Amino acid sequence: MNNLRIWLSLLFVFSVGCALVVHGQSRSRSKRAPAGQKTATLPGTAPDTAFENAVKVADEARVAGRLDEAIEAYTKAVSIRPKWPDGWWYLGAIYYARDLYPQARDAFSNLVALQPERGPAWGMLGLCQFRTSEYERSIASLERSYILGLDDNKELKSVVLYHSALLYVRFEQFEMAYQALRQLENYDNQKIIEAFGLIMLRMPVLPNQIPGDKREQVLLAGRAGASMAARHLDASRKFFGELVANYPDDPNVHYSYGVFILPQDAETALKEFQRAHELDPNHQPAMVQMAFEYLKRRDYDAALPLAEKSVALAPRMFPARNVLGRVLLELGQIERAIHELEEGVRLAPVSPDMHFALARAYTRAGRKADADRENEIFKKLEEKYNQQTETKQTDGVKGTATPKPSPENQK
Repeated sequence: MNNLRIWLSLLFVFSVGCALVVHGQSRSRSKRAPAGQKTATLPGTAPDTAFENAVKVADEARVAGRLDEAIEAYTKAVSIRPKWPDGWWYLGAIYYARDLYPQARDAFSNLVALQPERGPAWGMLGLCQFRTSEYERSIASLERSYILGLDDNKELKSVVLYHSALLYVRFEQFEMAYQALRQLENYDNQKIIEAFGLIMLRMPVLPNQIPGDKREQVLLAGRAGASMAARHLDASRKFFGELVANYPDDPNVHYSYGVFILPQDAETALKEFQRAHELDPNHQPAMVQMAFEYLKRRDYDAALPLAEKSVALAPRMFPARNVLGRVLLELGQIERAIHELEEGVRLAPVSPDMHFALARAYTRAGRKADADRENEIFKKLEEKYNQQTETKQTDGVKGTATPKPSPENQK
């Protein structure tokens, strides 16, 4: 048995294949329980000795791969010292490795209650909640883990980003899903291609729910989306060309092609968005993109009705809140703008663009403390995002389906 599995039996099921994730923790075995902490005793055994014995048995069993014995011993240890965080980590890790997700979830829930700033624990809790179909709780936990940080654990970060993307897709937050996926180090995996395809076609389902007659289209759209994320322009043009030729009556195909071509040819992109709107008069994302383009051109009268209708059609879509808030701000309707942008931040708390736009609105309103707070959040999120993507930066396609602002203080 290799050293990774000896150190931590933590198996992530990543659709196909698996990745072992190491989480080394220095464990402090103090001779005294924390003040006020209740301890249990074993018959004829002092509490400290009972705890140390349970930990010794648990560690030896884990190293030897005797996981049932390890679970029993770690359970005994945390019953003696329920505030021992590493015990809950190991219990959760072993339960997760054995696909016992409800038990793993409960262990990691205990851990984050003890250490609410421990990002990897929130990540693992979110993955467990995904497996138990607690999707709203899962995305909240995964977002929190990302904000807190994952201790440079690349394997855990990849799995957190992938599952976050799937949940964003399910909740129709396709722009957030795209931003999450493109932070992965590579896209050479069919499951990731499928996820990109769901984003490009704006299908709010999980991969195992893709209809059989849609799978070929999803994979083709996924290759187009993955090539766009990787900034392989020639490949992107090829795949999008095939997609438009094969599925000319699908409004989402025209919409996605418009997103791809926008940084290179705004006029062609606008025509693609208009075509999507013709095919589906209630195509909310196309309205958002047209509103953004008119905002860029300072044609606020054309942008405002599109932005307002896009929010009315899909009030949970944060890009619509973004563009409406920014249009209102340019029109001097500051309080309405703040309301829309605050709602956008609530819907997309890890979107740098949302925090930046809200900071601008607070500045216009003279709310300096609020503006400073939002600017600090923006800088942290933008720095983290750029760290993930800077190695992929080349001339060509923007990395988000929502046009990014050009903030004066953006690095």
